[in-house]
Amino acid sequence: RRDPFQAIADPTRRAILVLLAAQTMTAGAIADNFNVARPTISKHMQVLNECELISSTQKGREIYYELKIERMKEIDTWLTQFKKIWEDRYNQLDNLLSIIKKNEQ
Repeated sequence: RRDPFQAIADPTRRAILVLLAAQTMTAGAIADNFNVARPTISKHMQVLNECELISSTQKGREIYYELKIERMKEIDTWLTQFKKIWEDRYNQLDNLLSIIKKNEQ
């Protein structure tokens, strides 16, 4: 199993995830959204599948892909810790700027 952060590091794979967040799609429908060869999209889909960020279901002759939202929640949880750090830093900067502005008046 690959690291999901490896998967989301690539802009094409992030775009695929955005498409699948909106709806379940076939590989062909996904590939139609990109100006690259279908085998290239297939490789991206394979990485996303190995990272367990997407799942596939066969319906007749078509394979439909969908986003595994629970795996995306794991990524969000990890990123949330950094969001809190940056929010704290921005708040400190706002406070400092307010103090500087008061001292100038």
